[in-house]
Amino acid sequence: MQYKNALIPNEQQIKEFTEGDTDTPIYMVNLLKFKEKAEYEDKRNTDLSGEEAYAIYGMEVIEHLKKVGGETIFSGVISRLMLGEVEELWDWIAIAKYPSRKAMLKMITDPSYLESEKHRSAGLEGQLNIETKEF
Repeated sequence: MQYKNALIPNEQQIKEFTEGDTDTPIYMVNLLKFKEKAEYEDKRNTDLSGEEAYAIYGMEVIEHLKKVGGETIFSGVISRLMLGEVEELWDWIAIAKYPSRKAMLKMITDPSYLESEKHRSAGLEGQLNIETKEF
């Protein structure tokens, strides 16, 4: 099995996200890998680690989720791999619940969210986002 961490969805992923069932609740599982040192797009000088920059985003995103009816379900540090094999573990896992894909899209395109997102991009080496739905 091959995987590739990323910071933004590719064209196909965006297209599929906006098609089909966009109205039912989703849970987004986030597997997060941090940069050693935060790197902001504006090239600011910072002593923040990638994890610290992402933690700023994490605190701010709680309010962004609330605005669209979403919530953080769980977040934690990944401590070890119980089953399977990967070359390198992710650092954190976070699970967020959204009322729908439409709600998530509304959140991630909101200008106030985009201001918070700079901390996410500065801190993350990459991530996997896995959309899930209840049975």
